[in-house]
Amino acid sequence: MKAVKTVKTVENRSKGVELSYQTWAEIHLDRIERNVRTIRSRLPAGCKMMAVVKADGYGHGAVQAAAAAIRAGADELAVSRLDEAVRLRQNGIDVPILTLGPIAPREADIAAEHQIAVPVFQAEWLRDMRESRTSPKPLPVHIKMDTGMGRIGIRTKREFEEMLPLLAAGGIDVKGVYTHLATANQADTGYCEKQLARFAEMRGWLDEAGFRDVTAHCANSAAALRDPVYAMDMVRVGASIFGIHTCDEEVRGRHGVPLLPTLSLHTTIIHVKRVAAGECIGYDRSYTAQDDEWIATVPLGYGDGCFRGYAGLELLVDGERAPIVGNICMDQLMIRLPRHYPVGTKATLIGRQRDEAVTLDDLARHIGTIPQQVLLMIAARVPRVYLRE
Repeated sequence: MKAVKTVKTVENRSKGVELSYQTWAEIHLDRIERNVRTIRSRLPAGCKMMAVVKADGYGHGAVQAAAAAIRAGADELAVSRLDEAVRLRQNGIDVPILTLGPIAPREADIAAEHQIAVPVFQAEWLRDMRESRTSPKPLPVHIKMDTGMGRIGIRTKREFEEMLPLLAAGGIDVKGVYTHLATANQADTGYCEKQLARFAEMRGWLDEAGFRDVTAHCANSAAALRDPVYAMDMVRVGASIFGIHTCDEEVRGRHGVPLLPTLSLHTTIIHVKRVAAGECIGYDRSYTAQDDEWIATVPLGYGDGCFRGYAGLELLVDGERAPIVGNICMDQLMIRLPRHYPVGTKATLIGRQRDEAVTLDDLARHIGTIPQQVLLMIAARVPRVYLRE
């Protein structure tokens, strides 16, 4: 691998002082690009792709992840909040961007000035927004429909009709209409089919109102990869860009796509000691050596996103598994080595060494969550190093 970027600027780095880091995350930009190309290759002709880079690009760095996705053919981007979208604009990203979460009415001018599309689904929001507008630029919007997710969106035609005069009054550019599928990752497609039927009905409301040239989208990562029927005009893909298979095992077996992991997390042994049988390690004497053992300390803890629930998992050292021993501390944890290794030896919590690997799925299963959360628990203080083959 050849690094194309050095360590990303870290906010707490001392000005003018170059610091080295003993714990870091490696972001494989080439793999993000490959995953995007793989997903695009499965889409119907003419279907656009919206890359979702919310939450700082699922912990990868939103600007870098967005740029990689665009290089690989993403047509548009989605984020969660307006500040995320503005940051992309300030870093030279000029493709269409949609915030998936609603913004405050008073922020509409900011969105319009940066040409950032926002979701609309409340007449009251539209009235408040119009009262606060001063910018002459039109506000791009996507109308959000709730077809069964139960989160945000229009649920009845009456709600839409209440919004209609406010949408048609000028100063608004209706770019899209969308919904979110709640069970696209599951083998049983019954609920998805109900949502699709409901969305088709709701799309018809726009046609009746004269909004015919809008982009319809409903497919998240799971839906985009399993069946072209979900694709419509555009798909919204987030987790899969970052190598995460969101479908359950049965669906993955039928619609499997070769996605590559895009983040690995590494640290360095900073201390090694030989302890005798019966000696204790960690807060609360949480581990007692059963034999004479080599114990190493690494500067990785729950302050870096290494959740205390990871106790019992293993790091990789020289291609061998080294179990975590004792309670995980805020800034450090201890591992039991198979043999002596010197200070400075690399240890891996997420990623591969030789024939062994620790995956996001491994960590997620251990604590009863999903890989996306594992990524987002990695703290901002962990520097990201950007690599490209």
